[in-house]
Amino acid sequence: MKGLRTAAIYGVLVALALALGLAVNQTPQSTVPSVDNPGPFGLRALYLYLQESGAPVSALQEALEDAEPLAGVRTVVVAEPTGRPVTESELETLRKWVREGGTLVYLVSRDSKSPQPELDDWLQLSAGPLLPPGSEGLGPDEKDLTGTTARVWVPTGAARGLEHFRVALDRGISVGRPDAVPLAGAKGGAVLWRVPEGAGEVYVLAGADLAENRRLELLDNLRFWDALAARGPLVFDEYHHHLDTPKEPPSARGLWVFAAQGLLVGLLYVVSRGTRFGPPRPLVVEKHRSALEYVRSLGWLARRSKVEHELVPELARQLRRRMHERLGIPLALPEDEAARALEQACGLPAADYLAAREELARTLDQRDIRPGDYSRLARRYARFEAIVTGRAAPPGTSA
Repeated sequence: MKGLRTAAIYGVLVALALALGLAVNQTPQSTVPSVDNPGPFGLRALYLYLQESGAPVSALQEALEDAEPLAGVRTVVVAEPTGRPVTESELETLRKWVREGGTLVYLVSRDSKSPQPELDDWLQLSAGPLLPPGSEGLGPDEKDLTGTTARVWVPTGAARGLEHFRVALDRGISVGRPDAVPLAGAKGGAVLWRVPEGAGEVYVLAGADLAENRRLELLDNLRFWDALAARGPLVFDEYHHHLDTPKEPPSARGLWVFAAQGLLVGLLYVVSRGTRFGPPRPLVVEKHRSALEYVRSLGWLARRSKVEHELVPELARQLRRRMHERLGIPLALPEDEAARALEQACGLPAADYLAAREELARTLDQRDIRPGDYSRLARRYARFEAIVTGRAAPPGTSA
């Protein structure tokens, strides 16, 4: 009976080691914006869509050392290249091709660890301001919590006839060249620029948001690529996504992991079957300070340090986030409209919500915020949050 129990424990440990090995060997979700990546960050859906619609589209797997790969091509898309840098000779080839009438679409990586110095210096690129959140143009069934809406400011070129793009809630892009024109953005942060170059043009976009599988069908993103594909043959640069050095074969890494897990299981078996040195010692009972003493100490510390002004507006921001997550009330909605939407959604009177906002504004106007005022305001907003999340009933209703 004892041997059977030991064998069962050992079998469970071996099964656990095998499960961990399979989990380690799983390939993580790729974030490379490649036409071969079918994940949410890839461009596979755009590539297949253009192929199915009859557009002359292809993937470029070689360097741009000469103009031969670009013969007959109308548009080249360079999407966040992180594997290889664009060399100086490749840049000269691209510039000459653009000046002769080509269109370059450069999707700039927001990752500072993956720069393209030749392209960035040529276009004088720098990171722009953070874009504000927004859901303008989205339908009631469309959800994109990590994105925002960019409005088309100048509907020209490939953006002619377009109104809105759906992009990531991240930083925009700035182009330092004096002839550059921002075509789309949101509240001072541009996400799309047009730079004329001879007889051609360069479109600079912040990130690969407009082409990614997860946002391709939102707003006018797909229409932008339809306009580019209508000009003629379109090529996606895949050469600069690949690394110069080959990666370690996954089988070798998995073999080492499995061997280490086997040694660990064997060590656990030896420890479990080993001879004990003696009976365990009795536990030493240690008396610590009570929880009430800690609470009183924290309260005394809070009174000494007073209330920071940043804590007060955070109450309102936290409540608006809960209203957006639970009830779908947009963050950019004005307070009076948000109050009416809150009353319709969960029965909380709009007057109570607006009165709390007025009390918050009065509290912010104080030079030194009293702990009692902040505590009263925090309780009020906590009650609102409980109603929004369904943990409490609105006033005037039975629980």
